[in-house]
Amino acid sequence: MRNTLTLAVFLVGTLASGLHAQSSLFFIEIQAVGGYSTASRTVEYFSLMPDDVMQKPSVGFDFVQRVSGKSRDLGVLAIQGRLAYDQRGEHHLEPQLYNAFFRLKAGFADIWIGHSRPALGLSSVLDSHALLLPSPAMLGYGFDRDWGVGLERDFSWGSAAASLTAGSGMPLYLKGNYLAAARVSKGVLARDNYSLGLSVSHGDILDTMGYTLVESEAFSWSAAGLDASYLWRNLENRAEVLLGRRDGAGMFLFFWRAGLALLEESRLKLEVQPVFSKAAGAWDYSLGSGLTYLLNADLAGRFMALYDHGHRDVRFVVQIYFYKRL
Repeated sequence: MRNTLTLAVFLVGTLASGLHAQSSLFFIEIQAVGGYSTASRTVEYFSLMPDDVMQKPSVGFDFVQRVSGKSRDLGVLAIQGRLAYDQRGEHHLEPQLYNAFFRLKAGFADIWIGHSRPALGLSSVLDSHALLLPSPAMLGYGFDRDWGVGLERDFSWGSAAASLTAGSGMPLYLKGNYLAAARVSKGVLARDNYSLGLSVSHGDILDTMGYTLVESEAFSWSAAGLDASYLWRNLENRAEVLLGRRDGAGMFLFFWRAGLALLEESRLKLEVQPVFSKAAGAWDYSLGSGLTYLLNADLAGRFMALYDHGHRDVRFVVQIYFYKRL
């Protein structure tokens, strides 16, 4: 893994070499995470699954730099990394590379290369890196981040995106695996208070969990999905329906997250999240609820209760999250 991190940082650094830095942002990130599982009857220092990168006690940084040529902005370089505590790992300290990409402003579209979001479903537009409630990608339906290239363009009516990635998630493996994906959306959430997205994807992907390769052989993946986000006053609703085939078997996902913002500046948020799914011929569901309280602009406290029917487990997780610009 260390070689992958070194190579990735070198690649994104090379992309930006020779470009003049106009402005940069540097943030420090610190999080403490701990929970209790009724199935294991133990205190566990991760939010959902031990091999997943989110969420674990960690210290990290988030660096964003705008670069330009002589007459115009050329793009943005983004690198986000952490050193996390891996409770069940051999060495207990796990380096994580989350974002590592250069986004080129090509005029007709933005083109990114590196480690970023595939153009697949709600996870491609939902920033989950600090949240406890799991996104569709965290539940195994797509990838939160993947290695490859992508193209994105905003329109007055919405947006369009396409990507060709490795289909291996956090680590980079080349075993004949790939994932091609595309998404088109109607509505601009920040302006129209709604967005509707349609996604399609196909490839031969690898089964990975965090940086762990679960199976060494790639398997087929084909899916189509519809996602929606809707804001009304202090209510938020985000949903996704995904249909397809995974390794020759039918798969299905229904994901819904509803939130209620309270207090001044929406400092308190209450959320519920039911999920129904089918994979490998078996139906499953989970029911989650979450609470977020912003103590100030840099510090947030979160709580999650999640019932996982498949594992017959109820998890109670607490997180303190600090994110500050230096």
